Amino acid sequence: MKDQHRRLASILNLHDFEKAARGHLPRPIFGYISNAAEDGKTLYANRSAFDNYCFLPRALVDVSKVSLQTELFGKQYAAPFGIAPMGISALSAYRGDKVLAEGAAKANIPMIMSGTSLIPMEDVSGPNGTDWFQAYLPGDEQGIEALLARVEKSGFKNLVITVDYPVPPNSENHVRSGFSSPLRPSLRLFMDGLLRPRWLFGTFIKTLINFGVPHFENNYATRGIPVISKNVNRDFSGRSHLNWESLALVRRLWTGKLIVKGILHPQDALKAEAAGADGIIVSNHGGRQLDGAIAPMNVLGAIVNTVSLPVMIDSGFRRGSDVLKALGLGARFVFVGRSFNYAAAYAGEEGVSHAVKLLSAEIERNMALLGINKVGDMNSERMCLKDGGPLVVSS
Repeated sequence: MKDQHRRLASILNLHDFEKAARGHLPRPIFGYISNAAEDGKTLYANRSAFDNYCFLPRALVDVSKVSLQTELFGKQYAAPFGIAPMGISALSAYRGDKVLAEGAAKANIPMIMSGTSLIPMEDVSGPNGTDWFQAYLPGDEQGIEALLARVEKSGFKNLVITVDYPVPPNSENHVRSGFSSPLRPSLRLFMDGLLRPRWLFGTFIKTLINFGVPHFENNYATRGIPVISKNVNRDFSGRSHLNWESLALVRRLWTGKLIVKGILHPQDALKAEAAGADGIIVSNHGGRQLDGAIAPMNVLGAIVNTVSLPVMIDSGFRRGSDVLKALGLGARFVFVGRSFNYAAAYAGEEGVSHAVKLLSAEIERNMALLGINKVGDMNSERMCLKDGGPLVVSS
């Protein structure tokens, strides 16, 4: 406990967690989390998009009662952000999915469990875990039905369907960092682990002793392949033919809240709404899929103005000011991915809690400096374009 407090004392913002994780994780695992598609143009666009907007604070406003309370789908959360779905996080942090879910539950923010997770969904759902689950749809109707039945039986209430993964992205940067899915045993992989003894013994070997070799647990209704294998290939096929009828099938089968993740075009937002979605997440997968794709922040306003359902957003968020700018453009909620993965890897549940506190403190401080007391008060009137021009967001 004291060791964790000491290690976290120098972590002052979410950027610091990335630096800390780089020194903690083996090269292939850090590479998997940090890498973006091809030349990283989308990754860069995600971060630089926030610079297109500036704040217009108001002075002499009583901000003695700032509150981050945010309602989403009828539930009150402690802040307007949550944890985005991230695959194989149990390989970067010991029991990573549980650590993230339990840390989020204690902080009263949502955590979306990934379909490419290595812990059975049944072990992560529940009041001390999460009721959000993200799925990549299997390629056949029978597989979709079976997976959704399992998700529902496990107690999840909010189903997130990711729609920006018809085929795997270019893997060249994973190859450069030594990552593959599944991981291939090799002398280089062995040496990468030895160079990070805290991760090797505290995460990897501890997992092997207590739970055996991790498997992809939640892509389908049944258990998938092991995450480390010399001869087994992971099957990414079968999704390229999925279409809007596939989403309509999900809507017929799923009785809970249905959220569509990976929307970047306003017309697709309309299609998702017409298919019965309860919300959408504007996302380019954190720059991991199509290099050169538009930053979600730069299309957020257009999508908000196109649909009447709650619009959420992820990709590139690192600061409280980033979150507030998204809220100012009409987002109802923000999801943050890599930073929480780094936090869990570096310091477990305490790291997750520390990350939540850091981001919450930035938002609360900036709200006071802007002259607003409630999350709902953050709107386009508190923002302008970087050249000082008015930010016009139609109602």
